[in-house]
Amino acid sequence: MSAYSSDPDLDVTDSTGDGVEADVATNLLNGTVRLSVLWAQKIHLHPDDAERVAQSLLRAAEHGRHIAEARSSGADRSTGPGQ
Repeated sequence: MSAYSSDPDLDVTDSTGDGVEADVATNLLNGTVRLSVLWAQKIHLHPDDAERVAQSLLRAAEHGRHIAEARSSGADRSTGPGQ
């Protein structure tokens, strides 16, 4: 089972028709964000698709930020006074 959760709203493929896909995923354990280009080393995007990838990265960053904050809040509680 993967710790990463891909953005289900992102469905972007290469503008040249090569079948290359972009994937944006958030690590549910630590909040890091992964941007993957699947099946190749690069991807060519139409402007609208590039904007969708950017919006997906912003959503993932916000999600990751919440995960990281919750994780650090939990760590702060365990190291508080009297611990």
